[in-house]
Amino acid sequence: MVAVAAAVAAVNLVGNGVAAEPQVPCYFIFGDSLVDNGNNNNIQSLARANYLPYGIDFPNGPTGRFSNGRTVVDVVAELLGFDDYIPPYATARGRQILQGVNYASAAAGIRRETGQQLGDRIDFSGQINNYKNTVSQIVEIIGDEVEAANYLSQCIYSVGVGSNDYLNNYFMPNNYPTSRQYSPQQYAEVLIQQYTDQLRTLYDFGARKFVLNGIGQIGCSPNALAQNSPDGVTCVQGINSANQMFNARLRALVDDFNRNSRDAKFIYINAYGMFQDIINNPAAFGLSVTNAGCCGVGRNNGQITCLPFQPACQNRDQYLFWDAFHPSEAANIIIGRRSYSAQTASDAYPTDIRHLTQA
Repeated sequence: MVAVAAAVAAVNLVGNGVAAEPQVPCYFIFGDSLVDNGNNNNIQSLARANYLPYGIDFPNGPTGRFSNGRTVVDVVAELLGFDDYIPPYATARGRQILQGVNYASAAAGIRRETGQQLGDRIDFSGQINNYKNTVSQIVEIIGDEVEAANYLSQCIYSVGVGSNDYLNNYFMPNNYPTSRQYSPQQYAEVLIQQYTDQLRTLYDFGARKFVLNGIGQIGCSPNALAQNSPDGVTCVQGINSANQMFNARLRALVDDFNRNSRDAKFIYINAYGMFQDIINNPAAFGLSVTNAGCCGVGRNNGQITCLPFQPACQNRDQYLFWDAFHPSEAANIIIGRRSYSAQTASDAYPTDIRHLTQA
């Protein structure tokens, strides 16, 4: 039902001629496995998804997306009117970069060490360095630094990092010391301080329209439920509370940047709240299974991600989660549409992506 509605919306956009003329000239994406679309495919990493059943419902099959189909940024790209999805940095070439680049890397975090137990990954600072290379190429293509800066100032910059700093760092005490060094409140502050500096670097290299995506409910993922939920249904409050501390500071950071950066606009996307809405009333969103992955291993299909060529559930559009950690395409459609055009006052702050394009 949700997928049909999204398809109709996409058709309407094309019918109105929006797809041929995107609402912004380019869309730059930074993040982790929630939005990675192939940057980890050819590096020495366990965090890869370039094999079936990943991509089972995506037109091009497995691409490196950690989903059965589209990710949230794919949905947003459609709604922004782009003819095609934003290419990964690993393969983006030539004038293709003028419409934007996806720098996201599975297992990446704000902190450099985050996710290191999974092998290679491109942390947020590394992604920013890759973006700097892109900016140099764009200046060369456009031929003038001032014109290039004006061009970049009209683009949307989506940033979604922080999940792995909890999932593959703070709540992995056998691998990382952070939970012994910092209280959850202190850790949120440390993350936001580093995040602030990283965002300032993006600003220094032309970014002006920022979408800062909050962390979802990691404590409700099949992995968290499998490991720490007594009944396999009740979300793990200790993890979710820590996520909320980060999100509260991230939302406050949006206010700080908007006050102090007169020529820039920052918005916050409340992914946590959207997940809460779905979990509270899945039927309202056309879903029926919220506590298990469509594919996976063990309790809640939550022990690990999908194994190569592992059979997946047949009713994929009924699942909130595709695997132990990542939302299904059905969930990504819901979150993407609400990020683009807020359906409740709490979805986006102080406005949504649709209004940001007009700012």
